[in-house]
Amino acid sequence: MPSTSDKPLLIDNCEQLLTLQGGSRPRRGREMEDVGVIRHGAILIQQGVIAAVGPAHRVRKHPQAPGATRLDAKGSVIMPGFVDSHTHALFVGSRVGEYVARIRGTSYEELAGAGGGIQSSARTMRTARLSVLVEVLCRAARQLIEYGTTTVEVKSGYGLEVNQELKMLMAIRTAASRVDVDVVPTLLLHDVPKRFKAERSVFIRQAVRNLIPRAAREGLAEFCDVFCDRGYFSLSETQELLHAGLRAGLALKLHGEQLTHSGAARLAAGLGAVSVDHLDHVKAADIRRMETHGTIATLLPGTTLHLGEARYPPARAFIDKGVPIALATNYNPGSSPTLNMQLILSLACSNMRMSPEEAIVAATINGAHAVKRGGRVGSLEVGKQGDLVMMDVPDYREIPYFFGMNHCLHVVKRGRVVWSKGHA
Repeated sequence: MPSTSDKPLLIDNCEQLLTLQGGSRPRRGREMEDVGVIRHGAILIQQGVIAAVGPAHRVRKHPQAPGATRLDAKGSVIMPGFVDSHTHALFVGSRVGEYVARIRGTSYEELAGAGGGIQSSARTMRTARLSVLVEVLCRAARQLIEYGTTTVEVKSGYGLEVNQELKMLMAIRTAASRVDVDVVPTLLLHDVPKRFKAERSVFIRQAVRNLIPRAAREGLAEFCDVFCDRGYFSLSETQELLHAGLRAGLALKLHGEQLTHSGAARLAAGLGAVSVDHLDHVKAADIRRMETHGTIATLLPGTTLHLGEARYPPARAFIDKGVPIALATNYNPGSSPTLNMQLILSLACSNMRMSPEEAIVAATINGAHAVKRGGRVGSLEVGKQGDLVMMDVPDYREIPYFFGMNHCLHVVKRGRVVWSKGHA
């Protein structure tokens, strides 16, 4: 876990301070238009926790402000650190060959059928030592911080075999203790190992009786996630795996409706899943079910961009029907090799017709709720962690407008500057 700073930190003279202040649940509908802008604001962080936030002239009067380290935010936007609530950030090597093959016309599913995709990443994971995996994830965490992410969810899922999945989760736990970003671990049932393709029920039994309970019992995972889609886990298999996650005390997530429509979103919502992710092929009935159960829709537009597809998730339909949206990178080697949440904002605005305000809400406070951290991070409010980013723009709408760029000047985690432009 990142350390805190003993000396108070005063971020002063902000051109725009986005507080994202609000209620204790994910934002939905019109609520997603409110980013809580304070012009010429300031924020004071003490012992890693926000002590004061508001107009600068008022925050400067706080008893701890005179002795604080001062960071001048003149001409800049201050906002909460990004919460990237869906990543596969622990992987070994790239799959650039598949990228080139797709450019030449091979589909994602054809590559998977030929032994590529998840199975390819599983082969490299099998030979990787635990120490190597820890360093890989630490390196990725340092890059995430550079782009303003201060909390990240990291899934297993490239191990496939029980012992390999546990190795991944142990690497995630070890790396989490060494990096300046909060890491949320998820056990992902991604695919059936190749040797079980003819005996799927045997692997499902192993996962239900061994892998899922052990990951929960040893504190290696907080969430249980399943990839339910054509060619991966069926709806009935997914139901069995999710029920096992519930019995083990894990919160639920789901990869659903990505490649085709399966009904997985309705299943997961009915089981109380915190989020359903992807949702490219979602139907109106799924949206209604998610709204009824308060399920978050985590949308991953970087995947659509990288795979060269035309069909983005229907963000406006979710917003119009009152389903809270989170945005995430889906950082992984096959379908979304980016860890830049600022780029995700641009894709959300330009290709899913979300407003800059809606995109920022989705990438901060709603992302925090998607990993059950909404009471701790995702907004700048008294009592919450002092996690924030200083952006080198005078208007927050310019963050998605100037796309593909890194606008970060400083990244603050628990009241401590952990990255500064030019001093990485």
